[in-house]
Amino acid sequence: MSIFLSIIVLLGLGVWVFMRLPQFGKLPSGKSLERIKKSPHYSEGQFQNIHFTPNLVEGVSMITVMRQFFFGKNKNRKPPGVLPARKTDLLNLDPFKNCLVWFGHSSYFIQIDGKKILVDPVFSGNASPIPGTTKSFPGSDVYIAGDLPEIDYLFITHDHWDHLDYTTIARLRSKVKKVITSLGTGEHLERWNYCKKNIVEKDWNEEVILDNGFIVNTASARHFSGRTFKRNQSLWLSFILQTPSSKLFLGGDSGYDTHFLEIGDKYGPFDLAILECGQYSPYWKYIHMMPEETVQAGLDLRANKILPVHWAKFSLSLNDWDDSIKRVTAEAAKRNVALLHPMIGEEVDLKHPIKFSRWWEGIS
Repeated sequence: MSIFLSIIVLLGLGVWVFMRLPQFGKLPSGKSLERIKKSPHYSEGQFQNIHFTPNLVEGVSMITVMRQFFFGKNKNRKPPGVLPARKTDLLNLDPFKNCLVWFGHSSYFIQIDGKKILVDPVFSGNASPIPGTTKSFPGSDVYIAGDLPEIDYLFITHDHWDHLDYTTIARLRSKVKKVITSLGTGEHLERWNYCKKNIVEKDWNEEVILDNGFIVNTASARHFSGRTFKRNQSLWLSFILQTPSSKLFLGGDSGYDTHFLEIGDKYGPFDLAILECGQYSPYWKYIHMMPEETVQAGLDLRANKILPVHWAKFSLSLNDWDDSIKRVTAEAAKRNVALLHPMIGEEVDLKHPIKFSRWWEGIS
């Protein structure tokens, strides 16, 4: 019995030490926590969605999900071969060009009206605190932090590992001029030695004037947050970015809900909406959209074009790796919605986007 208890104590101590590593960030405290407690979206010790949002649908347990995830028979959750990709030289772009480069999953770079913008960058090769797990697909890692120029605005939608990557953020620190993120997320960045005065933390429905002609409004999403077992201590959100020439919707993770129509009515139309389209399941339909809902969300937002993200880098769900892009392209065609689906690393001209290939087909 004493040996068994010793093993339990040692395991517990090991977990405690492990979770104090810097990549886990830091929970809000002090003045930051006091500010959070004043948010109208914070109650019962955590942030809340606008509508009731269970992580799993009624009748589905975490045991069921784990059984499917680890012992399911779907062999197509990862691509059968190396993903094709291109590498745009971001350090030597024409400064007058308005363009976008997608890095896979929800990471992308935008150069627009003279500013360089980065959203949810993950270049470390995995989306998990445990090394060697949740690894990126072969071929999807064509960029490293050193390939990026100085960043005027770094947007972080929420603190999940597949959106806020410690290794990447640490390596980008000297290049980032300003961070715009959600309440509570700044605590992680401060622990990682980002200067507090360069971090802008916002609640839903707030405005930030970034520069002449550059305005950001924050908007709600339907999701959750957390890098440890304690969830929803920081907020999750999306951004409306107004530049001198364009209006963009930078969507974070979100289940489908009425907020898309409300945002469209208030801020639309948008030149481009960047929306999640991957890692979904009927088991957790409230926190991630189905591909058909991605198209509907774009219509609700009154977006002229949609860029589906949150796919083609990690397997975080139970569906085929290319199921999302097949379904969203079919739905967009059926509803006559303009859809951008560039290859990872391919330059997208925001003024005159080309017709992209169906590059995910024929991978072997």
